[in-house]
Amino acid sequence: MAESCARKLVVEVCHAKNLMPKDGQGTASAYAIVDFDGQRRRTKTKSRDLNPHWDERMEFPVHDAESMPSEMLEINLYNDKKTSKRSTFLGKVKIAGSAFVKSGSEALVYYPLEKRSVFSQIKGELGLKVFYVDEDPPAAAEADPPAEKAAEQPEEALKTEEKEDKCEVEKKEEDKPQEAEKKEDEKPAETPPENSKVEEAPATAPPEAAAENPPIAHSEKLKQLKERPRNGKVAVNDLELRSLSADRSRRSAYDLVDSMPFLYVRAVKSKRGDAESKSPAYAKLVIGTHAVQTKSQSDDKEWDQVFAFDKEGLNSTHLEVSVWIEEKKEGDQTVESCLGTVSFDLQEVPKRVPPDSPLAPQWYTLESEKAPPPGNDVMLAAWFGTQADEAFQEAWQSDSGGLIPETRAKVYLAPKLWYLRLTVIQTQDLQLASGSEPKVKTPELYVKGQLGAQIFKTSRTSAGSLSSGSSNPTWNEDLVFVAAEPFEPFLVITVEDATNGQSVGQAKVHVPSVERRTDDSTEARSKWFNLAGGESKPYAGRIHVSACLEGGYHVLDEAAHVTSDVRASAKQLARAPIGLLEVGIRGATNLLPVKTKDGTRGTADAYVVAKYGPKWVRTRTILDRFNPRWNEQYTWDVYDPCTVLTIGVFDNGRYKRDDAGKPGKDLRIGKIRLRLSTLDTNRIYMSSHSLSVLLPGGARKMGEIEIAVRFSCSSWLNLIQAYTTPMLPRMHYARPLGPAQQDMLRHTAMRLVTARLARSEPPLGQEVVQYVLDSDTHVWSMRRSKANWFRVVGCLSRVAMLGRWLDGVRTWAHPPTTVLVHVLLVAVVLCPHLVLPTVFMYAFLILILRFRYRHRAAPNSMDPRLSYAEVVGTDELDEEFDGFPTTRPSDVVRIRYDRLRALAGRAQALLGDVAAQGERLDALFSWRDPRATGLFVAFCLVASLGFYVVPFKVFLLGSGLYYLRHPRFRDDMPSVPVNFFRRLPSLSDQML
Repeated sequence: MAESCARKLVVEVCHAKNLMPKDGQGTASAYAIVDFDGQRRRTKTKSRDLNPHWDERMEFPVHDAESMPSEMLEINLYNDKKTSKRSTFLGKVKIAGSAFVKSGSEALVYYPLEKRSVFSQIKGELGLKVFYVDEDPPAAAEADPPAEKAAEQPEEALKTEEKEDKCEVEKKEEDKPQEAEKKEDEKPAETPPENSKVEEAPATAPPEAAAENPPIAHSEKLKQLKERPRNGKVAVNDLELRSLSADRSRRSAYDLVDSMPFLYVRAVKSKRGDAESKSPAYAKLVIGTHAVQTKSQSDDKEWDQVFAFDKEGLNSTHLEVSVWIEEKKEGDQTVESCLGTVSFDLQEVPKRVPPDSPLAPQWYTLESEKAPPPGNDVMLAAWFGTQADEAFQEAWQSDSGGLIPETRAKVYLAPKLWYLRLTVIQTQDLQLASGSEPKVKTPELYVKGQLGAQIFKTSRTSAGSLSSGSSNPTWNEDLVFVAAEPFEPFLVITVEDATNGQSVGQAKVHVPSVERRTDDSTEARSKWFNLAGGESKPYAGRIHVSACLEGGYHVLDEAAHVTSDVRASAKQLARAPIGLLEVGIRGATNLLPVKTKDGTRGTADAYVVAKYGPKWVRTRTILDRFNPRWNEQYTWDVYDPCTVLTIGVFDNGRYKRDDAGKPGKDLRIGKIRLRLSTLDTNRIYMSSHSLSVLLPGGARKMGEIEIAVRFSCSSWLNLIQAYTTPMLPRMHYARPLGPAQQDMLRHTAMRLVTARLARSEPPLGQEVVQYVLDSDTHVWSMRRSKANWFRVVGCLSRVAMLGRWLDGVRTWAHPPTTVLVHVLLVAVVLCPHLVLPTVFMYAFLILILRFRYRHRAAPNSMDPRLSYAEVVGTDELDEEFDGFPTTRPSDVVRIRYDRLRALAGRAQALLGDVAAQGERLDALFSWRDPRATGLFVAFCLVASLGFYVVPFKVFLLGSGLYYLRHPRFRDDMPSVPVNFFRRLPSLSDQML
């Protein structure tokens, strides 16, 4: 196996930070053990250092480059048992093979150390550089000796390490009884039984390996590697990686959808009896009213085309295949003549189901009414299959218009997005333009950065201010851009004078060569760039900037509450997937017509777009059907369960062009969203969802879509652990972006994704991407404002319900309940230590009881009632669909402005009432009303003396009984404390 190795993995163990002291003296002597693909390496021990520096490079041969993404690199840190009595675990780092980068893209990444068990006390970070190098394979003749040496060297090193370990075990044998009583993370790694051989244990085995998974001896691992087949894969310790590939291989590619029968006809080529004829020929296939022909080719070329006819749409039981030739006569006239026809009875056509091998084409003799020359044959193959047939994707499809590119099923990948941070530090030697007239104003300069269509500017600074120097202005400001791979070639930096609007000079930064970093542990390197002022001024000064591509952020390209991906941009920070999402798009029913065909009747050419993470999928377009059946299945890797899958249905208008040759636009039919956290794992949800779309005339139900969803997860531990980790990568919290800046960058990322997908072939329309990404959520909408208000009211209604229940208890509306509350009050006052246990036990019992009645059907997707779309007015919808800036007449805008003023007036009054309550409380302590504050001072004095005499439990019990007193002892007037508080002054009387 070693002789075919053309790739090696390089791991540079740089240093660790803030390790947990484990030697009993406030320090630790740390060393690292690196395991990859059955190979193990060990670093040196750094004695008594909680921030050790190793800077050691290790190389691992990769035995199978194709299976490397499924491998796992594991680094374990231990406190060296040679320098202390206890050999303890310091933490571990696991890196999936899919996160390995190629040589040249590596960067120093600090990984937080993970625990091995719940009770482990771990902290700190480990800095690593991990990358792979592709090498040319050695010659075949010289490959065997190095392979044998490579196999012998680990065995010799293993024996040496085994001897050293044997001595260490004998030295530590006397300390084992004492160490056995320590905690789990302080136990020695290997305590071999008395009858076992010490030589069989690995010399560098970690101290606690035997407690969890007994390690495989290196000799056994080498034996497994030798016996492993070339295309085999090493078993990975993590269940999620092992099971995901297994699930994909076990399950059928179409187990969530129905099988759709298709008649496949493969026309290969024809053979003529007249060998001298070289006229182009084509084959024509006819099934009832279906007729299609191949491309025209000369006799020595093949057609090799596959045609797929939907079996449900067939209206005949016979297939006729005829071959026609095109002969040119005088006057450039083309005459077509038929060489013959061959007919097939569809009841005799064989069936084929993958993984059966493809059906071999055969020669069939062409028959004609005329007496043709002998030897006219056609090579064909016909069979019945399903959409799972490998020939389906490239075949001519009868239900989607044939070979029209805009109607084919496609998978799109959104571009990889990065944040580009440009830090503008200062400028020097600026040569400002000097006119003949004397200067009236001091020049105000700013720096403008432009990346593609993105333009950001710094603040203005005066060139003559004392703080910035006479001609060396300083900014120290960050400009953040969104960059998409492949990157724009240059970032243009321009220094401009705001007083006269002229450019002082500009410089260009080559974006692909900009430094990439994964965290903020190291500052980006700054550089000086010369400013060019044009042909007449080749040197206009220089500017000091630093630029870097921030790989530690996740670039949001959709709304935060419906995000489908939270991974960082840098590949080194990628984690292994925790599950697999499978979606079967089965079909739609009762679709409404959205356009007219031939100006006479309505029709719909529907297709589906599903988006999760950077992967977009698009089904084929089913033409002219109100109940289309797609039955297509797609899969996505899941990295976070609290993400959302978005599915939209559209009417295809791009496959037809107008008189000017421009394609039409796709129309919205509806959209649904499914949150993965609401799905049970390893369960199939097969349901129909209503499709509603908001039009200028109001909300309209367009039909229903039928889908099947399965969220597979192999490791419950990884799934539960995901709920304890932050939603976004670390840089969003270590160096956060402002809300306004984040929102602006999100819309910039949306525009970049929309532009890139619109340039694909076939393009994914701009209107489609914007509808799926909800790019208009930031636009003012009266409907959304009302919906959000009612959502707030719905949340506060539970508090109001509790208040009504308490009011019913205190007014003795239900006497038995009030009596029970009295008993509970006495129990709480006399036994206060039982309050929290009782509350949590009550919550536990209530939630367990509700578990039986939970919603087991498919989760809800889009709710028009919650969106307040069913009762919205026409004018409010017209305002929502209006662009920005508005294009409506001034009278309409005036009416909307007045309505907004009325709504804002009510909100203004509410804010004033809230402010008044706080001002009354402040007035009580600031002697604004001397009499009220004096009464409060006297009350505080009496209360302090009273609480010295009366126990707090008696006060609490008395207050509760007074609050729950019978209505016979109540008064309808407000209480004294309420009257006193309402009389306190506020600042409302001082407002203009």
